[in-house]
Amino acid sequence: MKYIIQILSIYIFIALFSCAQQSTPMGGPKDEEPPKLLSITPENESLNTKPREIELIFSEYVKVENPNKGIIITPRINKDEMEVTALKNKVTIKLNQELEDSTTYVFNFQKSISDITEGNVPENLKLVFSTGPEIDSLTFSGNVAYTFPQKEKKIKDVLIGLYTMEDTTNILTAPPYYIGAADTAGNFKLTNIKAGDYLAYAWHDDNNSLKVEEKSEAYSFLGDTIKIDEDISGVQFYLNKSNISEFKINRTTSPGSNFDVVLSKYPLEIKVEADGLNDSLYLRRNENTLRFYHPPMENDSLPITLNLVDSVGFKIDTLIYAKFEESERRKEALETSIEGQKNFIEKLRAEFKFNKPVNTINYDSLLIKYDSASIVPVKEEWLSYKDSLIRTRIVLEWPVPDSISIENFIVYAGDSTFIDIENQFNKDKKESSFRKLKKETLAEEIKVTVNTDELPLIIQILSKKEEIIAEQYLTDNNVAIFTNIEPATYLIRAIVDTNLNRRWDTHNMLENRQAERVYYLENPNDNNNKETTVRGGWTLEVVIQPTKPLGIIQIPKLPEEEKEYLKTEIDAHIRELLEEIMTENSVDN
Repeated sequence: MKYIIQILSIYIFIALFSCAQQSTPMGGPKDEEPPKLLSITPENESLNTKPREIELIFSEYVKVENPNKGIIITPRINKDEMEVTALKNKVTIKLNQELEDSTTYVFNFQKSISDITEGNVPENLKLVFSTGPEIDSLTFSGNVAYTFPQKEKKIKDVLIGLYTMEDTTNILTAPPYYIGAADTAGNFKLTNIKAGDYLAYAWHDDNNSLKVEEKSEAYSFLGDTIKIDEDISGVQFYLNKSNISEFKINRTTSPGSNFDVVLSKYPLEIKVEADGLNDSLYLRRNENTLRFYHPPMENDSLPITLNLVDSVGFKIDTLIYAKFEESERRKEALETSIEGQKNFIEKLRAEFKFNKPVNTINYDSLLIKYDSASIVPVKEEWLSYKDSLIRTRIVLEWPVPDSISIENFIVYAGDSTFIDIENQFNKDKKESSFRKLKKETLAEEIKVTVNTDELPLIIQILSKKEEIIAEQYLTDNNVAIFTNIEPATYLIRAIVDTNLNRRWDTHNMLENRQAERVYYLENPNDNNNKETTVRGGWTLEVVIQPTKPLGIIQIPKLPEEEKEYLKTEIDAHIRELLEEIMTENSVDN
């Protein structure tokens, strides 16, 4: 009897526990209907209300996920003080803070609330109320796009924000006063805005922080103050990455017998002034670190002047004293690789890449092989440093004689071919294959016209991996002609080189400088597709159209007398057309 009572107790406990759980009913059709909102307190578009608590009641049990990030609230409130709970079919939001006077608040719930069974989300769930006697109704709308094509075709996690002029924060430091999200096409509309002056931003909020991580997230800004006293539409943003953190020397150190300058960011431009440069003093760049080598060790400090520029134009101009000391630390081994475009037309171009500066080459073991047994010794005049300051890349260019009909070649470097400035040899042989293309298989000509008067222009043909296949710099016209392009699918673009430095430059928000404009050749059958197919034997003529400029398209307002005149003219024209139609009908009858 004792055991029977224990078994019955277990069964009763299991039954009671099962009844207490919220679970999806077994069997039956899948629930695809989102929960319906039965009531909301305060009511939507309520006036003169300052709720301390918001309550939503739905037609079924619901759950709330990441409310502090998922619920967009404008104007900005302190979400850290807010408490959001879901119990059965009711969601309660305790604000725990005082709201501003005479202000319209918008709670956009996005996808934060869903049913507990299938995660269905109510569509366009939003609450609007005012703490004053009227609802602010001004809007700010437009589009957000990326300057460069993204892997994801659809816009995702992109926000738009407005900051009041009194606000001392910006998108790098705090969420905006008004905030909204772009749809998958990049279109956005911020509603219920109070009249005033604002600064406008857009950004990719990858980590849902409601502000920008400047080192990793793309963003955009409108440099001018935006006066919103009527609905504003036609706004355009272009997102770029721009790291405007301080550019500085973090530290200097002496690893072994060398001297390192560790920077806060990658230096895009480097100028060095020092005695014995590339004779007794050598330099390499490795990400954010400049390493100096001084093989004739003197146990002394050497003055070096550095002029550095980062990607946003910040500069470091300084004099440092590099200290080189004897060290028993083992020298870093020399590492070698061979890169370059594997297919070529007339000139084989290979690039030897090293982890340290190289200044001696053993030409006896540097060869070009073909036809299984034939070789061509590489000559000194075929080689050059890609960067004469940083000697870690050597370019090989060999114009293949017409007498050689072979298509496949191998660039070969035996062990001990290269010697670096620390007297280290490459320990292993390196080789890489290259193929000469037949001209009859190539596109004969690609003529690219950019429909703009902006100059100079950088015209580029890029692979799908965004490697530059061909490039031209135009200073006096807007037409580039490329010949002998290998059949493939490419991206074709034009960069407006505003500052004449022959590269694209991003924006700098601190200096109120916008990024240089970039125009892509668009597929006429698909606006989101920027790929162009090139076939052998083709002659292709294409026109790149400029994109809509960043900012607000200003439509000039007509004076009232001109409006009245145009209205009179249009009315008269309509009457004439109606009379003609009536006359023709009477004749036909």
